Amino acid sequence: MKTEEAINILKENGYKYTDKRRDMITIFADADKYITAKQVQLEMHQTYPGISFDTVYRNLHLFAELGIVEATEWNNEKQFRLSCTKHHHHHFICESCGQTKVIDYCPINTFKSELPGVEIKRHKIEVYGLCEKCH
Repeated sequence: MKTEEAINILKENGYKYTDKRRDMITIFADADKYITAKQVQLEMHQTYPGISFDTVYRNLHLFAELGIVEATEWNNEKQFRLSCTKHHHHHFICESCGQTKVIDYCPINTFKSELPGVEIKRHKIEVYGLCEKCH
């Protein structure tokens, strides 16, 4: 997702467009990986001294609710990245640097065959390890 797409989602859902929100989204676009709310706050602090963690976290929660960012949890901490909107896929996530790689294969049909009689409504599959740089 690009910054402008995210801003349009905010506007379409009746939320204010602010420079702080744009800057938060830009941080994710520039990082192109999973990052923590604390990392966002530290980066935002350069332009907005005194920005609170609560402000950052409330906006991240709103962004997740609207599908602007997606969240995962690893290292006992919630991590966020801009949502991917191109096609159905899953991610490899480097546990060291947070970089992600797209995995186009989806094993959902295997799960369906092993779970007869259930209705799977949604799924999220993440693979964790070390990327080429960190390995």
